[in-house]
Amino acid sequence: MSTDTQASDTTTELPHPGTWTIDPAHSSVNFSARHLGLSKVRGQFGEFSGTIEVGSDDHLQSGVNVAIHTNSVNTGSEQRDGHLRSPDFLDVANHPTMDFAGRSVERHGEDYKLSGDLTIRGTTQPVVLDVTFEGVGPDPFSGGQRMAFSGVTTINRDDFGLTWSAPMETGQILVGKKVTIELDIAATDAKVEPQEEIQDDAASPQVEGNL
Repeated sequence: MSTDTQASDTTTELPHPGTWTIDPAHSSVNFSARHLGLSKVRGQFGEFSGTIEVGSDDHLQSGVNVAIHTNSVNTGSEQRDGHLRSPDFLDVANHPTMDFAGRSVERHGEDYKLSGDLTIRGTTQPVVLDVTFEGVGPDPFSGGQRMAFSGVTTINRDDFGLTWSAPMETGQILVGKKVTIELDIAATDAKVEPQEEIQDDAASPQVEGNL
């Protein structure tokens, strides 16, 4: 996830090699799927963690590992969220996380393709994310460096065993098969506080500028 090495501004600077920790308080994992083949239902996962290993010899030899807590799914409807947590879909009692391991980065123009393995409900399938590197620069809160990128991919939920379906008399499908996953990720080379600590600190005027 590198950019033009000849550029000097912070939006195109390369992240230095090493381990970068995802900052969940300033990141998001979102998804959307069609309802009745028409409107989109959107949701997010509120709890996740992970690291980015930036390659030392070649920035394209970088890797990403992310664990997303399935119980943290939130679509704004308690009834729908309960169904998503059930064995019909994510089966959170038996599969508390879904995991992504990104192993290969290729440059495509100004953007990138991140290939890896996504595991949902114990089923692992290859996926490719379209990634935009947003830049790197000083982190005034940690004294270290911070980088950001966004990514998107579309999966077929049937491929992961999420095959529940409710066909309607009209011939429509209640929940679409295709699910779009969108990521907005910030990562730092400094230690990241647990989410609950960050939430507690958010009420303090000392960290008001960190929100």
